[in-house]
Amino acid sequence: MKLYLASGNAHKVGEMNALARASGLDVEIVSAKAAGGMPPVVEDAGTFAGNARKKALALRAVLPADAWVLADDSGLCVDALGGAPGVESAYYAGPQGDGAANLEKLVEVMRGVPPEKRGAHFVCVLLLAGPGGAEAVFEGRCEGRLCEEPQGGAGFGYDPLFVPGGHGRTFADLGDDVKNTLSHRGRAWARLAERLRTLTS
Repeated sequence: MKLYLASGNAHKVGEMNALARASGLDVEIVSAKAAGGMPPVVEDAGTFAGNARKKALALRAVLPADAWVLADDSGLCVDALGGAPGVESAYYAGPQGDGAANLEKLVEVMRGVPPEKRGAHFVCVLLLAGPGGAEAVFEGRCEGRLCEEPQGGAGFGYDPLFVPGGHGRTFADLGDDVKNTLSHRGRAWARLAERLRTLTS
């Protein structure tokens, strides 16, 4: 089964394919680039699910009628910031969507916040859209805290700052294999995998 990922982010495509392999599913996830590129989408729905739906529908509109699309919308919600950056995580430092700038801004905004007030959680919503208007939503969360300075060279986005609950190292320091068993995206994928098994069996 082929799923078109409503994203041009190579990191997400790689992570999704790793999750598919780990699930033992006969699923290939391809970038929106394979369909000529991801159409422009204004992510203004105000919710993760709403933004994921907008992306899925935008890509499906340029694909064959029998195609399946997977859209991901995810973000980091920081307790001390009232849940920000949340749905604005990809554009926290501005509309250019610069991951390094987003990370740098969060480090500075949180500077001086004591350890007991550095709680945070990642949220991932995966939306599967298929022929005939078929649609299903799967959500995953990962609770944790923010360290004071980025640590680790793996991962992407806010991974170097986020320490998942029960661990002493960041997502970027734990590595992809460990991250995929703990992450918000991994947990959302586990729910999605059950649906995919019914579609591929």
